[in-house]
Amino acid sequence: MSEEHIIRRTLTERHKGKTDWVRVKALPDSAIDAAIAADPEAAPVLDEEWFRTAQLVMPQPKAAISIRVDREVLDWFKGQGPGYQSRMNAVLAAYVKAHRKGG
Repeated sequence: MSEEHIIRRTLTERHKGKTDWVRVKALPDSAIDAAIAADPEAAPVLDEEWFRTAQLVMPQPKAAISIRVDREVLDWFKGQGPGYQSRMNAVLAAYVKAHRKGG
């Protein structure tokens, strides 16, 4: 990454963002609950029923390997932020799954 793209800030210089936190903090719980219910991407409510029917799925153990990939591929995945190896694994797993279905 080149120096021209690096932005340094101190805690006192933090970017404030666009969220109106005063308005958000003033919302009653009923308004928040209604907004969550209306959001199709909201996570499920973790109530007693959810925990009663939930199943624990342990992740499969990973195998440590050495792999050679194009620099462009590695840079792109790393550029997406932390967890790039897990994302690369997810892409490879999706490829395997797609080819198992068709084959």
